[in-house]
Amino acid sequence: MINSGIKRRVTIKDVAQAAGVSTQTVSRVMNKTSYVSAETRLRVEEVVAQLGYRPSTLARSLIQQRSYTLGVVTFGLKYIGPSRTLNGIADKADELGYMLLMKKMDNFDTNRIDEVIDSLLDRHVDGIIWDVPENDENRAWAQGIESLPVPIVFMSMEPKPGYSVVSIDSYMGAQMATRHLLEQGCRQIGHISGPLDWWEARLRFLGWRDTLEKAGIRVPDHQWEQGNWSSASGAAAAEELFERFPEMDGIFVANDQMALSVLREACRRKIKVPKQLAVIGFDGIPESAYYFPSLTTISQDPQLLGGQAVQSLVEMIQERQASPNRLTETRSILVPPTLVVRESSRSAKLSA
Repeated sequence: MINSGIKRRVTIKDVAQAAGVSTQTVSRVMNKTSYVSAETRLRVEEVVAQLGYRPSTLARSLIQQRSYTLGVVTFGLKYIGPSRTLNGIADKADELGYMLLMKKMDNFDTNRIDEVIDSLLDRHVDGIIWDVPENDENRAWAQGIESLPVPIVFMSMEPKPGYSVVSIDSYMGAQMATRHLLEQGCRQIGHISGPLDWWEARLRFLGWRDTLEKAGIRVPDHQWEQGNWSSASGAAAAEELFERFPEMDGIFVANDQMALSVLREACRRKIKVPKQLAVIGFDGIPESAYYFPSLTTISQDPQLLGGQAVQSLVEMIQERQASPNRLTETRSILVPPTLVVRESSRSAKLSA
């Protein structure tokens, strides 16, 4: 007899026979469901390790009528925040035993949105994470979301009834940033926003403006400029602000990448940071600690944010699996950011 050299795949029946238990018991041990005595569980796990048994994902999917695949629609991976969020999504999905099927949006074309969603549904994903920022162009599309046959979790979208949303609390972060500058003695506080058709950018703008007005400080239009999240746009906005708002003694920048450009432009103009100008960013990217001077920032954890979105989605999938005729409960989570104080703002006026 010729030995082909091909190793036969170990089956659940092989494990059951070797461990002296039923296939149902092996399944319970592998899926960590139902009660199995500690002694039996240990024996089955030892046999699994000895035989090198790997459960069939396809078989599990057919039995449970689930693909164990999550669809992820993402946008803006050229920016640091979205790429780190995707990493958090991937890590949590792997931890919970799910594969990912990713679709990348390059623009907000609503026709493209329908095409992307249909593509994911055709591949029988169990649920969808919509990691595309809410803006004026795509807001209307979400109104028909209740017609989707699978649960969906939105990120970077305004929480509203009937939608499951996981997002950073950008308004709170902007308030924290502006209050910090006020506490350092700054009174002429400028702002570089992100694109204001994005919900998150509007929240950061409003948090800055509302905090100043609450402190009794009027906010004329010449005190702020709009960027598009990129360092290049931050440089252009910083030049504009330095020209028309020379008395500026503090600035809140809507993300760290644009804040880097502010530090560069201040250095070029021989403006001392923080003695003459206190600077604070938003995002808390790892590189911000190594800017010169090191950047004070509102830190969010995209890894945690992505993981929370997966956790919420999987819970919704499990609820729908347990009660298919019951309306899945939606949930919204706003993750609070933290203030990280570094050299670019510390005691700007108080130390002068």
